[in-house]
Amino acid sequence: MPVTPRGSGNNGVISPIFAIDRHPMKIKDLLKANTLGSLLFHAGLAVALVLTLGVSYFFVYLPNTTGHGQTVVVPDLSGKPADSLDLYLSEYKLRFEVQDSSYAEEYPALTVIRQFPHAGSVVKEGRKIFITINRITPPTVPVPDLVTEASSSLINAEAVLKSNELRRGHIILMQSPFSNLVIEMRINGNKVEPGMRVPKGTVIDLVVGDGTGPKDFVVRNLIGQTYQHALVLLSNWNLHLGDISIPEDVDTTGLELFVFKQKPLPGDSVRVGEPVHLWLGPQGYEEKDAEEDEDLH
Repeated sequence: MPVTPRGSGNNGVISPIFAIDRHPMKIKDLLKANTLGSLLFHAGLAVALVLTLGVSYFFVYLPNTTGHGQTVVVPDLSGKPADSLDLYLSEYKLRFEVQDSSYAEEYPALTVIRQFPHAGSVVKEGRKIFITINRITPPTVPVPDLVTEASSSLINAEAVLKSNELRRGHIILMQSPFSNLVIEMRINGNKVEPGMRVPKGTVIDLVVGDGTGPKDFVVRNLIGQTYQHALVLLSNWNLHLGDISIPEDVDTTGLELFVFKQKPLPGDSVRVGEPVHLWLGPQGYEEKDAEEDEDLH
């Protein structure tokens, strides 16, 4: 006997309210349907596609093309010849490029004196190391004046040489009343004049006084020197400052003072320890003659 479904009418037809859809919507139909479910499906599909591409790019493509995660410690290249770097850096899977040239006395020519990244840095394999190589010929510098300037004492001369990237060689003593006063400069036994250009790092021998020479000597010219410079020179010559005179008609407030007269005169014979008297005034000041002073009065 056939069973009549609950909720059916007399004719056995199932009510639409309680009917079960025996044919669910297919994906093809869902893609075509203009419903909320269709929009959500499309959005989810797009997100899944973006995530798949992102994961593939960062975890598959990049590691295979850039060596992501493969690092190496940069070796110290200081002092290594430039022509040996290709083979040496290939062991570390690194490259190099000459960026500049400079000069450093402590390194041989055409060797590395600087690098970037620095030694000990952690970089990716294949990274390029930029290097600075040492020049074949060092640059030149002028020889400083160590004889007539205030730096003519041995201690000051050594400091001046070092600041000019030159080296002090032998100390050669010469009989002179001035102890440790630089009398002459020499390179390889030859006298060198101030201003001559020599390579950086050149060794300069200094001839200095031994303090045992004759006590009489000719005083040098101080006229035109600043007061402070004249004091240094007198000290180097083992002479003392005597009286200081400034003309009454000269206002020296705020001005730098220069020597316009000295006694003993330049070229006069003096003894070690004697005083030297100085007349000071503004730069370019000239002393008036006695006859001009009488005319004014």
